[in-house]
Amino acid sequence: MPEDAPRAAVPEDPFGWTADEARRRADAGLVRTLRPRPADTDLLDLAGNDYLGLTRHPEVTAAAAGAARRWGAGATGSRLVTGTTALHAELERELAGFCGFEAALVFSSGYAANLAVLTALGARGSLLVSDADNHASVVDGCRLSRAETAVVPHADPQAVRKTLAAHPGRRALVVSDSVFSVDGDAAPLGALAAACREHGAALVVDDAHGLGVLGDGGRGAPHAAGLAGAPDVVATVTLSKSLGSQGGAVLGPARVVEHLVNAARTFIFDTGLAPAAAGAALAALRLLRREPDRPGRARAVAADLHTRLTAAGLSAARPDAAVVSVRAPSPEAAVRWAADCRAEGLAVGCFRPPSVPDGVSRLRLTARADLTEEQTDRAVAAVLRTAPPC
Repeated sequence: MPEDAPRAAVPEDPFGWTADEARRRADAGLVRTLRPRPADTDLLDLAGNDYLGLTRHPEVTAAAAGAARRWGAGATGSRLVTGTTALHAELERELAGFCGFEAALVFSSGYAANLAVLTALGARGSLLVSDADNHASVVDGCRLSRAETAVVPHADPQAVRKTLAAHPGRRALVVSDSVFSVDGDAAPLGALAAACREHGAALVVDDAHGLGVLGDGGRGAPHAAGLAGAPDVVATVTLSKSLGSQGGAVLGPARVVEHLVNAARTFIFDTGLAPAAAGAALAALRLLRREPDRPGRARAVAADLHTRLTAAGLSAARPDAAVVSVRAPSPEAAVRWAADCRAEGLAVGCFRPPSVPDGVSRLRLTARADLTEEQTDRAVAAVLRTAPPC
């Protein structure tokens, strides 16, 4: 560039554009805020994902404390360096056995587990077929994989079949949530597996909201569908919902797990799951084995909430697991309903665009196995006092 050529203006504030974004969010009623929760509260929590009521169970918290005392507060490094303890290996063996898979690999989060599977098993030149309502971690995994991604209509095995048929001979993965986190509906896993097998594709199931709620004794949606342990099926799970802890895992054939150990960047370069979280998850898993009625109780509470709310005139999706979704007429209404519920002593989730794939705002209630009849009555009453029938 010649010395006398005009130079572009240098921005005075390189982050000034964030103020414009903040104004747009405020105008659209989509501002998100952090609200630290106290350790002890009178709020009835139907906003979290503690489906089995194990987060504060004495056995689970004692196991977390014991693991921290024995192994330290942190994993100290990646799993391939110093971040793997005997506790991690024990959790992996028991989790795989419980869910009916050959092997398991634990990650620092369910998000990291999904990124690992999709980036390490999908690559440039391969095809990923993803349900339109899949979780953000699946969406991000597809984007990061560099594979060609085809997004198909929600819960539509025939659309999956047509998409695979249009790409004959391609290495392909079909990926779907087992239970979709917004409406709480279950994927048709049997039909999806059949479509995959017709075309030699693998099936990846994100069972974050199925483990501990669906299947025999809470063994998950793939187990319920007869797909656990199949050589062409991989599942991802989270340890932070039904198991009341933190972290995630991939379940599948041993050769797939071995490949992830060597190829998944969110495994190789991430610090391992903290020992306390591994210990807590293992204790919760063992407790679930001893108390296999907890999943059925969570589903029963969800069904009861749905029946009573819809009978009162609210629009709520039928729950296939433990999520009850109540539709609101606008984002502003959903925010107002959630705030009014909180004022009534009830914490509920508030889902708004762009977090909801269909653009419909909702209150999201999560059933818990440990809710008493009185607490369920209290939750229904609070919602009905704040959310008028649509």
